Amino acid sequence: MVATAFEEPAWEERYQSRPSVWSGRPNPQLVAEVADLRPGRALDVGSGEGADAVWLAERGWQVTAVDISTTALDRAAAHADTAGVGARIDFTHADLRDKPPAEEAYDLVSAQFMHLPPVQRQELFARLAAAVAPGGVLLIVGHHPSDLWTTARRMHMPDMMFTAEDVAATLDPSDWEVLTAEARPRAATDENGQQITIHDAVLVARRR
Repeated sequence: MVATAFEEPAWEERYQSRPSVWSGRPNPQLVAEVADLRPGRALDVGSGEGADAVWLAERGWQVTAVDISTTALDRAAAHADTAGVGARIDFTHADLRDKPPAEEAYDLVSAQFMHLPPVQRQELFARLAAAVAPGGVLLIVGHHPSDLWTTARRMHMPDMMFTAEDVAATLDPSDWEVLTAEARPRAATDENGQQITIHDAVLVARRR
């Protein structure tokens, strides 16, 4: 994939090409890992059309929802207002590769399916880890490389795949307790309508 695919114009074009890009439902691993956490300050990275941010706000979190696309953020704000939680979400237009989040500012930092070229990804994930407050949780979820051997059509992004163990290895064990680092199976439907099993790379770590 060319580098421009990760820049703001490409994302704007993608969002403007259809009324909605995503399902409107929160990411399942966010729900699985965060439902029992005490609400606090959350950073939703690449917040898209706002499903995760709204879900968090409905459960008492104060959310900073960051995305590179103003079209996505406008849709997310409308979603939040409809759900009655707009006051609990700060929608922020930013590219965190250029404008990193404040350090040690969030009780939860969630990045769902942030797939970038390896160097950019490693730099971004380091910044996201730095944004977690002591006692807070880092949640990173991505498409696991094993999906390349399914009909999920991930062959356009092999270099952008990663494992949870890859991310865990970058965290200093004196600063972090890794709670989960696994390939978690999930049922899905491929483009031919067939039921398949894919795997999410799920990293959950708590800052000491």
